Amino acid sequence: MNKVMYPVIISERNDDGHYFVATSPNIPGMVTQGDTFSNAAYWAEDAIATMLDGETAYPKVQDPSNWKLAANERLVYITVDMNKWLKKNAKTIKKTITVPEYLSKMAKEQNINVSKVASDALKKILGV
Repeated sequence: MNKVMYPVIISERNDDGHYFVATSPNIPGMVTQGDTFSNAAYWAEDAIATMLDGETAYPKVQDPSNWKLAANERLVYITVDMNKWLKKNAKTIKKTITVPEYLSKMAKEQNINVSKVASDALKKILGV
């Protein structure tokens, strides 16, 4: 399992309307917003996952106990299941595989999608 949890600061804003902004000092550049506090927390999960997608090592979690929060800010911990997020947001890539010619012919004759078979086999082997 590949779960991460980061402290996030959600601030309530009233300039140019009423909304909430989520940032994380742990993940430079991570900013998202929502119409409600819970909506901002929801989008913070997606923003964290988006920022970490493709990273081989995740940023170390900072201790927020010394952070000074403004009156309009609250600290929340956001948990992200990276495996679940990556699976949900998976993009397909082209891979070239080698199979015996007779299997390729048989698969074609029976309208079997070799890419799907390979993907299904990998999911089964990897337990996803």
